[in-house]
Amino acid sequence: MVEEFAFDTNEERRKNRQNGTGWIEVIVGSMFSGKSEELIRRLNRARIARQKVQVFKPAIDARYSVEHIASHSGHKHDSQPVSSSEELMGLIKADTQVVGIDEGQFFDPGLVAAANELAGSGKRVIIAGLDQDYRGTPFEPMPQLLCIAEFITKTHAICVKCGSTANYSQRTVESEALVEVGAADKYEARCRKCFVPHADASTI
Repeated sequence: MVEEFAFDTNEERRKNRQNGTGWIEVIVGSMFSGKSEELIRRLNRARIARQKVQVFKPAIDARYSVEHIASHSGHKHDSQPVSSSEELMGLIKADTQVVGIDEGQFFDPGLVAAANELAGSGKRVIIAGLDQDYRGTPFEPMPQLLCIAEFITKTHAICVKCGSTANYSQRTVESEALVEVGAADKYEARCRKCFVPHADASTI
């Protein structure tokens, strides 16, 4: 049986860090793998614990809502759209304990230094995003964030072709742009066998 979502198993270890040290959690996977849903779950738990939470998303991503992060299954959480990591840092409040960031792959490289600075100041930083682009290659800045994160969760989808564990985002429209914002109208989850890198849309 293939599990649709691979949820984080390190909550007890995170909960026991009481010395004021911050850390970085990264949630990665293909499209339709439950990354945003897992991010929303963790943010909701932080709010239940009465922690001060701030959430951000790239302004370029307005697929479901301008001021919410949203999962493909319909779950939402309030967020602030920003155009850069610098703008994000300018909005951080001193008493914030948890910083959530969705669609990390759409941010500039400065997100890595920003995440390090936030964690260094004692904040818990949770970032979700694609680890691979439509070509199946590392999608910066997510690989750099994986290197500096204390906690990493890899989520998986279900391949629409064969039902196996999907690790790739297959683009189904004609475009060579690295950033092509879309959902089921432009992408499918595919396993390694069914994924066609650099594919012509008419061949997939």
